[in-house]
This record gives sequence, C-alpha cells and structure tokens, in this order.
Amino acid sequence: MAHTPIEDYGLLSDRHSAALVSRGGAVDWLCFPRFDSPAVFTALLDEGAGSWSVRPTARARTSRRYVDGTMVLRTEFRTATGVLALTDALAVGACDDPHRLGASAPHLLVRHVVCAEGSVEVAVDFRPRPEYGLVVPQLRACEGGVVARGGPVTLALSSPVRLATGPDAATGTTLLHEGDELHFALHWGPLSGPAPRVFTAPEIADHLAQTITAWQEWSRLHQNYDGPWPELVHHSGRVLQALSYQPTGAVIAAATTSLPEELGGERNWDYRYAWVRDAAFAMDALWVAACPDEADEFFSFMTAASATTWTRSRLQIMYGIGGEHDLTERELSHLAGWGGSRPVRIGNGAWDQPQLDVYGELLATAVRFEDQLDAAGPELPAFLAGLADAAAQVWTEPDHGIWEIRGEPRHFLYSKLMCWVALDRALRLADRIDAAGRAAAWRRARAEIRAAILERGWHEETGAFTQSFGDTALDASALMLPITGFLPADDARVLSTLDAITRDLTDGHGLVHRYRTDSGVDGLAGQEGSFLLCTFWLAHAQALAGRLDDARATFERAAAQASDLGLLAEQTDPASGRLLGNFPQAFSHIGLVNAAWAIAQAGTRQP
Repeated sequence: MAHTPIEDYGLLSDRHSAALVSRGGAVDWLCFPRFDSPAVFTALLDEGAGSWSVRPTARARTSRRYVDGTMVLRTEFRTATGVLALTDALAVGACDDPHRLGASAPHLLVRHVVCAEGSVEVAVDFRPRPEYGLVVPQLRACEGGVVARGGPVTLALSSPVRLATGPDAATGTTLLHEGDELHFALHWGPLSGPAPRVFTAPEIADHLAQTITAWQEWSRLHQNYDGPWPELVHHSGRVLQALSYQPTGAVIAAATTSLPEELGGERNWDYRYAWVRDAAFAMDALWVAACPDEADEFFSFMTAASATTWTRSRLQIMYGIGGEHDLTERELSHLAGWGGSRPVRIGNGAWDQPQLDVYGELLATAVRFEDQLDAAGPELPAFLAGLADAAAQVWTEPDHGIWEIRGEPRHFLYSKLMCWVALDRALRLADRIDAAGRAAAWRRARAEIRAAILERGWHEETGAFTQSFGDTALDASALMLPITGFLPADDARVLSTLDAITRDLTDGHGLVHRYRTDSGVDGLAGQEGSFLLCTFWLAHAQALAGRLDDARATFERAAAQASDLGLLAEQTDPASGRLLGNFPQAFSHIGLVNAAWAIAQAGTRQP
C-alpha cells in the first residue's frame, strides 16, 4: 500500500496542537484544539481520511528547512517554469511574555505562498475529515473562503483563490508570477462555541510574523548550549518545546498515533499523552538544550494530575495532557493504517499498567531542578516524599517495565534500578522536602535494592547485566546503570555489559535494539526497528566510560537517522534505513541532547 515516508513530514506546533506537512505541501495530520483531539486531517493513516494541500501543478524539485530558531516550516518547489516558496505555521498568537510561548494560540494554521522566480501554477485541494476521517462535512463557499461544518467542529478556510466546492472537497488553481503571493489560513471552532472566521491577508501575515518572532525570541532567551553539535541540540530543544502542552506543562511522547514499529505489523500505539517517564526525561534534556524555567509547571501538572486517593504504590505511569486518568484504548477499524499497518489505535492500554520506574525518573528530575521546586506549590514536598515511600514499598514486585510489555509482568532490572534512583535522589532532597525522619528507612531500602541488582541482575555466563532477574536476555536499558550513577562507568561489569550490548543488540548499521523481540517477552507478534534512544544511551555510556571515539561514532550514527528537517522518529528499519514509529519522538530527541552533553563533559575531563 502506498504511503508517504515518515521522514517526508515536517512538524508544526503551537504548543496546543500539532500538524504534519508532507514534502509535497500536504497537511496530512492535524489535531485541533489539543494534541490528543480527534484529527481533522488523517491522510497520514489513510489517504482518504482528509488532507489540505497547496502545491505546484507541475513536477517540482523540493527543498525545505525551518526558519532559523523556529518551528515554522519553509518549503521551496522548483519547477521548469519557476520557483514557489510555501511557509507553514501553527500560529502561537500574541506573545508578550516569550516564556509563555503559545499561551494565546488561536487554533489557526497559516500558509503563505510566494512565487520567487518565473511563474508557477498552484493547486489548492481542501478535504477536511473530522473525527479521524469519519465525518465528511458540508462545505459552503463564503466571502473570502470556505466553511466546513460537520460533526463536533466547524472549520473556516481563508483562501484568496476561488475554490469550487463539491460534496467532499474544495479545489482550485491559480497562476502566479514572480512577486505574487497568497495567504491561506484554517481556523478551528467547536460546534457549540464561537464560530471560526475567515481572516484577511494582512491578518494572516501578522499571525505568521508573530509566530516567527515568538519562536525566535524563545530560542534567544533559552538556548545557550555551546558544546558539540550545537545546531542538533538546539533544534532538539525546540522540538521538545513543541511537544509540550502549554496550558498544563504536560509533555507528549510524540505528535502522532499508530505509526508502526514494523511496516504492516501490529505494534502501533497512540503516543499523544504525557508519560511520566518521557516527560521527566524531557525536562532533563531541556535543562541542557533550552534552560527551561517551566519545571515548576511540570511538577505542578504532576502533583495535580496524580491528586487522588491513589495508594502510594500505584502512581499512574501516564496521563492525558489535561490531567485525565482514563486513557482506555480502542481501535479505529475504518482506517487502513500507515502502509497498511493495522490496527490504528487511540488511547493507550498501558495507562493502568504497574511500572515501577516512574518514581525514580520523577525524583531524579526534582533533584535536577531543585532550585525551582518552591514555585511548584505546597503539595510538592509531600508528593515527592510519597514517591520515595512508594519505591521502598513496591520495588520487590514484578511489573511491565519501561517498554510496557503486553506479556506477563517480570522483575525487570531497569525497574529495580529506578526504584534505587528514587531513594537515592530522595535522600538528597530529604531536608528540602521535610522528610529527614524517613531517611534511615530510605537508606535501608536503597541498600537492599542495590544488593539485589548486583546479585540477581548480573549474569555471569552472559557477562552482562540482563533484562530481568535470573534472565540471560539483554536489554539496552541496562545502559542506564552508569548513566544514573548506580555504578561507575569504568566498573568491569559495566564495561562488559557495554561490550555485550554492542556485540549482540546492534543491527548491521551499529544502531541498538531495545531487546530481541523473538524472546516473546513483550507478548506481541512481529519485529521492530532499531531504537534511537537506546543508541544515544550507548553513546552516553561510552562517553562516561572514557571511550570517546566510540561515543562520537555511535552518536553520529544515531543522529544521521534524522530527516532533512532534523526530526527523529522512535525507530529505524534496519534493512531500509527508513524511519519507523511515532513522529517526532521526544525520547529520541532527549537521547540526542543528553548524549551530546555527556560527550561534551567527557571531552573537558580528558587530559
């Protein structure tokens, strides 16, 4: 089944919603008014499920880039007769305070077209399909554009091109000569709320200019990393900012659902939610790439989202971006899936899995941003102390682990490690969170976990720390042992584990798999691609171990998997090198930032 390659898409974000724009000028994915809202364009997952394209009618060579310091996309089409430049953005609105980028986002997609050379005929094809393609709305021409009404939304398309409205699309063409320009916009409104409106060309131009200025001002104020690969690190910082939900401080794992881990396979998940793990890692990466002052917002979100009569042993591992708890998974059987990869899922069944690592990730991030904790609210100290108590209580239990297996729970090494991290970091914060009286109990539990990992997590015959206690299978998450400081990176067992993972968990291109799926541990059929976060983990661990040449080479291999726009998916196909999995993936950009930082720090320590 034909499909647009994942790497051919560019991301737009207003820090409320996300859109993906293809190299050919088609908006094939757009969720309004939130990242996790039902898409109004879903051609990403089924070519008949809605799209909006603005492109030359003639064959064109295409190049594209982000406007410097922004998430505003500029695509250039070079035809036999001329050059057309298309600039796309999700408008962030007026932004008096650059620290609150996107706070007044108007739910508006803006598109500017200019003929830069010669002459180019432009085609506009508008096919909205709200609710993931289920709804074919009524289209009605109006002054300055088209109104689409159907299902729970109304859309107003501002178009300077006169469009013919049919039963399922509005289409039109126009010929542009050098210097001619067009301004388009798509405004969203709920069926029950204020109606969206058509915008004038000067208004659209103002929104585009505002958006460019706001992103550039945010980048100027926040981005001062000056280590190796600065452009990659700064861009990853902007991507992570683009994947954060401004109203609450939540960070989504990716902008999409159901882009597969294997072409034609069943490993298709919805990543448009706030995983505790991913969000905590994202805040750590932003500490390097963007000097965030939003950490207090993140912790406020976490304390509010988890505010319930939960037993402390059962912190939920993920939430909706508005703090929702129930993320029940269901399948959209009417969609064919990207490249025929089915099922297409929304919601995520992992939301109620026991995963014990989340305590450690949150407390590690709290230590990183200790100077911002006071601003997060009076509930935070008790919340953090409760996390440590929970880790001490539940670390002996099996769980579904960092990779959210759909098989039977196990005693995963990584989960035990992060419970150790939770207690280790809580001890550093004990006085700050009014928990000095609990320190002795936390020290005892920390020592017990350490002894268990060293005794039961190490497998002598394998010569490595393994996936779970008593197992022989390798897992790339063991690379976190030195990264978290559990063991020094030059410990013989750590070095042996690095060698085992490099030898037995890498593909033919030197990229790292999470684990071998043929073990059956995850309870799913099929295979998956090489995992980019794990490859960056390997580079990070190699840097800590003083293997700087290896670390740089591993980093370069992983970073080379980025698209021409510098965007990383979750995985790559070992055979073809094409991107796989949801996109752009926060985890992958997090890994890039942290590995670059580790290599930079290791380089300064070398004699």
